[in-house]
Amino acid sequence: MNSQRPVNLDLRTIKLPITAYTSILHRISGVILFLGLAVLLYALDKSLGSEEGFEQVKAFMASPLVKLVVWGLLSALLYHLVAGLRHLIMDLGFGETLQGGKLGSQIVLAVSAVLIVLAGVWIW
Repeated sequence: MNSQRPVNLDLRTIKLPITAYTSILHRISGVILFLGLAVLLYALDKSLGSEEGFEQVKAFMASPLVKLVVWGLLSALLYHLVAGLRHLIMDLGFGETLQGGKLGSQIVLAVSAVLIVLAGVWIW
C-alpha cells in the first residue's frame, strides 16, 4: 500500500457530479417514504375507524404544519417516482453513457421540481 497517496476525507470539499446528487436524493426520499408511511397508515386507519376519527384526522390535516409535512412526504414520493422511472429507463439501455446519465439527472431534477411545486399548489 502506498502511504504517500493523497487522502481527502473532508466531504465539504469533494465536488460530486450531478448523478451522485440524484442518487443520494433518491435514497433519502426512500427513507423518508418508509418512515412517513407509518404515520400515513395510522391516519388512514383512524379516519376509516369511525366518523369521529375521520373528523379528527380532517381537523388535524387543516394545520399548516401538518400540510407542510404532508407536502414533504408527497415531495419525497414524487422525486422517488421520477428517479425510479429514470432507473427503469436506464435498465432498458437508454442513457447509460456519461452524458446520458448527466442529462437524465438534470431531467429528473427539473421534472421533480415542477411536480413538487404543483403538489404544493394543490395542498395549499
